[in-house]
Amino acid sequence: MITMYGIKNCDTIKKARNFLDNERVSYSFHDYKVSGVDKAKLEEWVMEHGWETILNRSGTTFKALDAGDKAHIDADKAILLMMTNPSMIKRPILDTGKQTIIGFKATTYENALAGAIA
Repeated sequence: MITMYGIKNCDTIKKARNFLDNERVSYSFHDYKVSGVDKAKLEEWVMEHGWETILNRSGTTFKALDAGDKAHIDADKAILLMMTNPSMIKRPILDTGKQTIIGFKATTYENALAGAIA
């Protein structure tokens, strides 16, 4: 089963969901704001892609942190920040069951989901 992780009102999430819907790809949606985020899942993503890829440092939530919270970030601190503030998780994260895709690009989705696209 394909799972998309993110926040419902995010514009990039809306684009990614529209893509999947238009291509008739079945998936479930996990909203961080509603269901929270699992620490083990964050650790898995950080191990696979690096915390620098998973932590969204360009968003307003990260920018609003005080300097102490932004300083000396490592994997453990990044995971703690993302658990506390799920808006700091890069989105969408698409788990195809075979791989995890961070962010949305139509061509990346097309290539990764070649067998699932109608």
